Amino acid sequence: MKNISVAHSPDADDIFMYSAINLGWVGSEILRFNSKADDIETLNKSALRGEFDASAISFGLYPFIWQDYALLRTAVSFGNGYGPKLIKKKGVNLKPNFKVALSGEYTTNALLFKIAYPNARVIYKNFLDIESAVLSGEVDAGVLIHESILEFSSELCVEREIWDIWCELRGDESLPLPLGGMAIRRSLPLTDAIECERVLTKAVKIAYDNKNLLSKMLLERNLVRVDDKKLEIYLNLYANDSSISMDETQIKALNRLFEIGFERGFYSALIKAEPNLIPSEYLKSRMS
Repeated sequence: MKNISVAHSPDADDIFMYSAINLGWVGSEILRFNSKADDIETLNKSALRGEFDASAISFGLYPFIWQDYALLRTAVSFGNGYGPKLIKKKGVNLKPNFKVALSGEYTTNALLFKIAYPNARVIYKNFLDIESAVLSGEVDAGVLIHESILEFSSELCVEREIWDIWCELRGDESLPLPLGGMAIRRSLPLTDAIECERVLTKAVKIAYDNKNLLSKMLLERNLVRVDDKKLEIYLNLYANDSSISMDETQIKALNRLFEIGFERGFYSALIKAEPNLIPSEYLKSRMS
């Protein structure tokens, strides 16, 4: 049995989606999954170095790693009317060159933020430290992600939703906001990559189908940073039925994100999502 290293974030949606594997609810006869959790920007940088066979990434990173990693269709997070939030202290007017804390250079929210605010002075922090950096005055504003968007200090307010920036740029009003997904090393044998996608897809489906039971287990084991009410809200946002396998609208949204980044000079090449997905039809053709 071959070992596959899989990295995901410790955020509630990722923990939820991968728990079926860690709990032994789903497995493989040919692959053994060894998982590691770390914050998303650490995983983005690890992907740039090619450290894991499969890894959660920000979709904004993918054009930097497409030659080494393919995209998986599963364990994806999209925003639809919601997403990261640019926050500031109440009563503060932001100047064009305001100082802002972002959760990482390669995150999707950083890409969209920089397009909307080209004169802002950016620093990068772990997303858990962004709220306190704004409250202390270290920065004028910050972009909250993950569970941080659900609740923050009453001294703060939302200056702008990253969703609104996306809406101004996307063109097609049907497109959701691409945030994060999974990438898999191209050097893996194709049969292993297909099996990895199959198992991960099944894990996300089982998690979704057993949301109440799994949520209770995660809360009892202190594996998430939120209470039961916030966990339910958060999972409804980012670990829902649209997380199981990307549909055509999500793929179209991903293509638009890559186009925007290329048009604004953030990416050196224009890539499309479809040619970089795992060709799962390969196994079907071999079996026919």
